[in-house]
Amino acid sequence: MQLFAKDIMIKNYDTINVDAPAGEAIKRILHAKVRPTGHKPVSLMVVDEAHRLVGTVSMFYILYHLRPSFLNFGIDGDTLAWKGELDEFVRSVKEKSVRQIMNTTFPSVPSDEPLMPIVDKMIKDRIRRIAVVDNGKLVGVVYLSDIFFHLFND
Repeated sequence: MQLFAKDIMIKNYDTINVDAPAGEAIKRILHAKVRPTGHKPVSLMVVDEAHRLVGTVSMFYILYHLRPSFLNFGIDGDTLAWKGELDEFVRSVKEKSVRQIMNTTFPSVPSDEPLMPIVDKMIKDRIRRIAVVDNGKLVGVVYLSDIFFHLFND
C-alpha cells in the first residue's frame, strides 16, 4: 500500500488570520470540532490574507506566552512566590495578537509526499501535525493521531 499526504490530510482544518487577537485563537481551540478519528485539534494554522501559511498557534504556545517573559531567561519559576498574578497573565495573553504568540518555524510537505517520510519527520522532530502546502498555499494538515488511526484502525 502506498499512501501520500493527500490521502490522509485533513482538508477541513481550522485557520486564523495572523492579525487576529490571541483571544480569538483561544476560543477557536477551546471549541474546535472533533475529527472523525475522535481527536480534537489543539492548534490552528495561521494564514495571511492570501491564505499563505505563516505560522501555527497551539495550546502550548498560548501557555508559553501566558508565563512572564523573564522565565525564559533561566529564572526558575519554582522559586517565586506566585500571589494572584494569574488573572493578569490571562488578560495579558488574550490581548496579544496571534502574530505575537505564533510559532513561525513550522514544517510543511507537498500533497504528493509519501507517508513514510512524513512519519519519519514527525517522529524525529516530535511534532503532532504537519502542514500540507502546494504552490505556496495551505491545502491540508496531516495529524500524527490521524496517521495512527488510519493505519491501525481495522
